Amino acid sequence: MCGIVGIVGTPQASQEVYQALLMLQHRGQDSAGILSVDSKSGKFHLHKHLGQVSAAFTQNDLRLLGGDSAIGHTRYSTIGEVKEADLQPMAISLPTGIGMVHNGNVSNYRELRKVLIAKQRMFMSDNDLEIIMHLMAENFASSATINSLISPTDAAKKSIFKNLTHAVREIFKKVEGGYSVIGLLGGDGMFAFRDPHGIRPLVLGSRKEEGGKTSYCLTSETCALNFLGFTLERDVLPGELIWVDHDGKLQTEQLVKKTALPCMFEWIYFSSADSTLENKNVYEVRLKLGHLLGERLNATITEKFDVVAPVPDTSRPSAIALAEKIGVPFRELLIKNRYVQRSFIMSGQNKRQLAVNMKFSVVDSLVKDKTVLLVDDSIVRGTTSKKLIDLLKHHGAKKVYLASTCPPIMSPCYYGIDFPSRQELIAYQRNNDEVARELGADGVFYSTLQDLSSALDGTSFCKACLNGEYAYPVREARTPDATDDKTAEVLR
Repeated sequence: MCGIVGIVGTPQASQEVYQALLMLQHRGQDSAGILSVDSKSGKFHLHKHLGQVSAAFTQNDLRLLGGDSAIGHTRYSTIGEVKEADLQPMAISLPTGIGMVHNGNVSNYRELRKVLIAKQRMFMSDNDLEIIMHLMAENFASSATINSLISPTDAAKKSIFKNLTHAVREIFKKVEGGYSVIGLLGGDGMFAFRDPHGIRPLVLGSRKEEGGKTSYCLTSETCALNFLGFTLERDVLPGELIWVDHDGKLQTEQLVKKTALPCMFEWIYFSSADSTLENKNVYEVRLKLGHLLGERLNATITEKFDVVAPVPDTSRPSAIALAEKIGVPFRELLIKNRYVQRSFIMSGQNKRQLAVNMKFSVVDSLVKDKTVLLVDDSIVRGTTSKKLIDLLKHHGAKKVYLASTCPPIMSPCYYGIDFPSRQELIAYQRNNDEVARELGADGVFYSTLQDLSSALDGTSFCKACLNGEYAYPVREARTPDATDDKTAEVLR
């Protein structure tokens, strides 16, 4: 899970991409990068660096990123050490200049890499975006395309889109996994596509510029569109290719039609509360999840709670709705240090544990001798949950119960989320009582798949981590320390 954005048709493209990346910072905190291009010269300008967005760029860096089109990336690394060679955007020069960013994971990475190496393709990194780039370049190359880039007549421009459709259709045939991609094709325009099941998000927005020209923005979340003043047009369809040339002409085609399976974790945890995905507002979905879980507790639980508290910040809407439904006061018992990274998306268990230790403090007067119902968006490894339960009890809580608005996570994700092994998942082969004992909680409550489906108004979504039903075949592990029967996959 990363944050990606592309803007075409405005002279301040890089500045706006930078601002969009700030709005997408919650999607990745390991590195950031921007690639820009001037449609007149066709020259690329690239800057990428380790660290959060504000630390990765100076004003001088942005000044040097000239051009009327730009793409940007903020990275969530799930492969341990963060290496500069793996940072995005990435670019390739043949058959023409192609720059790309992506969010997601190629689950058949090993297989495709072997095939491409046998064709003498060279790799500069372990980033699976290189797989997509090589396939794009290989299938885009043709004499008609090269001629169209040299002599951009109206007929030649049509040839660009035709050859893009051919290249992306081949990618869809070969590349498995969840991925959204945004790219620049020299100075000719910007393209984007989303995997055939639409697992990773991508939205399209437009804006009228001075002089009547239309600029376009493609990005992971609508919060970035809203901030920049773009009007949301729609979600990019699963299996759809979008092409915007430097004159502002938009062309689209859905190349593959399969069942849409957007990742449910986008609503539960990843996305900003003010974003809307697949016509479902994230904040409203979280409210519904809390309401439904409250109904479930009212029907089944006899324990009397003194206070309902959220694990800041993503679970707050659900905790508010749950508290209202069960008639228990809502209080902020845990105070979050806003300058510590989101612990779930940090690479490595030791880093996550350290982040949790630094991240929260407790309002003692509201905790002492209370029976607390702590509400979290999900329970994955249990690292944060166990620490917070211990923390509340250390500060005098009589009992601590834990409620999760996500159903039990039983299986690894191979499509862009960092839980690649069943053995890491606290709910794997444990019932609720056993999970509670592992966490030191007095009880654990989960939402159900039915609750989640109801909160999403019946929208289809990927359930692989909940029920083990995968959209693509499970592939052999890429991680050297994988323990899950050779099924764990490096995620990005």
